[in-house]
Amino acid sequence: MRWSRTNHRGEPISLLEGPAVAVGLVCGVAAAGRSRKTVALALATGGAAVFGVIDDLAEDTSERSKGLRGHLRAARQGRLTTGGLKVLGIGASGLVAAALLVERDLGAVRRAVDVLADGALVAASANLVNLLDLRPGRALKSSGLAAAALGISGSPHALAVVGAASSAWSADLAEQDMLGDCGANAVGALLGAATVSSVSRPVRRLVLVVVLGLTAASERVSFSRIIAETPWLERLDMIGRRPLDPQEQTLGNGTA
Repeated sequence: MRWSRTNHRGEPISLLEGPAVAVGLVCGVAAAGRSRKTVALALATGGAAVFGVIDDLAEDTSERSKGLRGHLRAARQGRLTTGGLKVLGIGASGLVAAALLVERDLGAVRRAVDVLADGALVAASANLVNLLDLRPGRALKSSGLAAAALGISGSPHALAVVGAASSAWSADLAEQDMLGDCGANAVGALLGAATVSSVSRPVRRLVLVVVLGLTAASERVSFSRIIAETPWLERLDMIGRRPLDPQEQTLGNGTA
């Protein structure tokens, strides 16, 4: 089935949570009022959702080009994977959103630097949340905490993530639904755009370095294994979840 995947237990799981969450996020952003900031955040979120759902529905699951490095390798070989298209599409929508959010009184060079760096933050955040959507509730928990922090720092738009996470929480933890690329990319893009719109330039650069560092690390190490081998992270990861199968415990909660 196009809207179904096999999860880490080998069981079927629905992808319909993703579009539902994405629509909820865009509506939540729009409810904050008409402004350039609202348009920028809705564009970043909607763009990430659209290119994410293309990857969800058209991805060749037999394709070996997994991860950012795999998609870049495929591009060098003259092949554009759905994941590669997603990288380009989310990157483009992130740049447009950043251009709408950039300060108007800056010089041309500084504006260009800000647009490139902030656009990269939007796209990289979308990718990072997607990397976390490998176990039930993991992406929602981390995104909800990040959104709450952004809300405290003065971003009402980020609170849309808290609402979406709350609505999807039970089905996600019950392993009935998952965000998929559509939902995870939309959540991450909104978090990235909300960061751009609500925190200072030095903080944005620091967040970009952290997000890019985690993304690079994911190409070499398994987040799931690190979480399984770190007791306090594993406790957080298991809140609300079904107990692990013996095989999962033996393998360090998987290799993804």
